[in-house]
Amino acid sequence: MITDIVIGLQHGDEGKGKVTHHLLKSGEYTHCIRFNGGCNAGHTIYHEGTKFITHHIPAGVFFGIPSIIGPGCVLNVDKLMEEMDILSRGGINLKDNLKVASNVHIITDAHVEEDSKDEKIGTTKSGNGPAYRDKYARTGVRASDIDFLKPFLVDVYEELHNSDVEPVILMEGAQGFWLDPDWGDYPYVTSSHCGVAAALLNGVNPRSLRNVWGIAKIYETYVGKKQFQPSNPVFNRIQQAGAEFGATTGRVRQCNWLNLQQLNQAILMNGVNKLIFNKMDVLREVARWGINNPNISFGSEEAIMEYLRSVVPSCVDEIFFSDSPEFV
Repeated sequence: MITDIVIGLQHGDEGKGKVTHHLLKSGEYTHCIRFNGGCNAGHTIYHEGTKFITHHIPAGVFFGIPSIIGPGCVLNVDKLMEEMDILSRGGINLKDNLKVASNVHIITDAHVEEDSKDEKIGTTKSGNGPAYRDKYARTGVRASDIDFLKPFLVDVYEELHNSDVEPVILMEGAQGFWLDPDWGDYPYVTSSHCGVAAALLNGVNPRSLRNVWGIAKIYETYVGKKQFQPSNPVFNRIQQAGAEFGATTGRVRQCNWLNLQQLNQAILMNGVNKLIFNKMDVLREVARWGINNPNISFGSEEAIMEYLRSVVPSCVDEIFFSDSPEFV
């Protein structure tokens, strides 16, 4: 078994779906697994010139490989059916490729109704938090209890560890490390764990880990109730240039400079060895570059790139700077 993991290093919306899709083009992966979150995720993917937004379904379906909604996720069956219909109408063949771990927990109508009343945290109101709560309270409903899901159910252990060929697995994460309930700015966090440790709880052998792909924007964004964006009008320009509106809720994303201290902490705590900075084109359009912690302004794109190469932790052996919504 060989395992690569894609995680976000900020507050979500870093471009994890794009990177996962790009890595899958290599053809080396036998499986793709979504390892956390639910329909609160929104991964934007351009496949053969067409834009798709996935919420539950792993990016492996675009390449015809087994794509598992892992046991670390929670699943809204109605939303899954909608997503399946959209992908099928877009020419994506889901037959025999889409799989659901039998021990995934279900987001019920009651969970969505409860979450819709939240006004404090600024959740996506998708029912994820109540579903995870019931999972750990041992009162939840599992995928194995849902008739519609029975054709898609899979025992993850059997799928990965009793295979005739060595599995090469790409783990696709949702949200970002600084939304993790243990490490984020609590209570302004998500309801699932977002780091490498969460991926390993989805049935893969920790000794199989090869690469951890850490994904960040060259600036920061955040969606929620807390104040995140400074009053400087440059961040309004970044917001517009970057089309910073949530893929799931459509809410405006607050913007700020890259927080270098948090970035390096996330890299070290997750053992990131491949680092990607997305949306270089946005700051190029705005013609402003900066970071926080420490607070530094740069006169050019080349200057910030050179600085970041010199200060990221030594565990990172490759750094990529991307200016395309489709490619790395």
